[in-house]
Amino acid sequence: MTGQGYGPILLLGGQGQIGWELRRSLSPLGDVAVPGRSELDLADHRRLRDYVRELVPVLIVNAAAYTDVDGAEAAPEEAMAINGTAPGVLAAEAERLGIGLVHYSTDYVFDGSGRAPQAEAPGYREDDPANPINVYGRSKLAGEQAVKASGAAHLVLRTSWIYAARGRNFLRTMLRLARERDELRVVLDQTGSPTWARCIAEATADILAQCRIREGTAVLRERGGLYHLSAAGRTTWHGFAEAILDRLRVRHGTTLRAQRVVPIPSAEYPQAARRPAFSVLDCEAAARAFSIRLPPWRAQLNRCLEEFDPDTLA
Repeated sequence: MTGQGYGPILLLGGQGQIGWELRRSLSPLGDVAVPGRSELDLADHRRLRDYVRELVPVLIVNAAAYTDVDGAEAAPEEAMAINGTAPGVLAAEAERLGIGLVHYSTDYVFDGSGRAPQAEAPGYREDDPANPINVYGRSKLAGEQAVKASGAAHLVLRTSWIYAARGRNFLRTMLRLARERDELRVVLDQTGSPTWARCIAEATADILAQCRIREGTAVLRERGGLYHLSAAGRTTWHGFAEAILDRLRVRHGTTLRAQRVVPIPSAEYPQAARRPAFSVLDCEAAARAFSIRLPPWRAQLNRCLEEFDPDTLA
């Protein structure tokens, strides 16, 4: 370990859903360096290591990931390089510099077995056994494990069903399809907690402020670790789609072709990667450690759509 970093906060994945929101949320904590993918590819581990050593950041926040869940089935090596190996490289550099690392993971590290039929089944806790059932989940779990093994002061935040007003996500897909089709067919047998990227970014900044990251890593090392951070409440993809369309009609008066959302089983919507039927996260540990609870998923959706003009949807 060479000592505390002195440069800006290094934010990776600044063009993604969480990363875009972090650019604003982290700015009160200091300067934020946001390299683009053309400048820094997480699959190029040597360049990644060199970049961190040249910048000497005060903190690393990794919001970059290979997020194509189905695509990962056909590209497991690329997914593992970005989601599994790169976080370990970043964590090793953080430990060498004596700085902290924030890394994001996913509810898809769980298999959902034995919980889906129960409407009030308990959410997964941080110490529940992980058993991912797709390549994406396995690569993200490998990243978690690499960060922990590094010995670096860290914060790993598992979240779920992320959406935003920009990027590729379920919300924007539903808005587009609702203009193109008379009805939407959406799976009813997968349960989770839709979470707005901005809420994740704001909570992250709050936690880092509490950890006083510019004063060193002592607080982060003491209070950090693995935490779940997702919206309160739960729904299905079908329920989420209905809420999106209902709120859009009320808030914007937008004329949509789609008049109904038809529930279907996952078997009628084949995908390359299996999804857990249940992936609700218990977020009590974060509430106890940092007094942070994200709002209910409907409240987050309402807030997002209040700021998002769907008529700008390309």
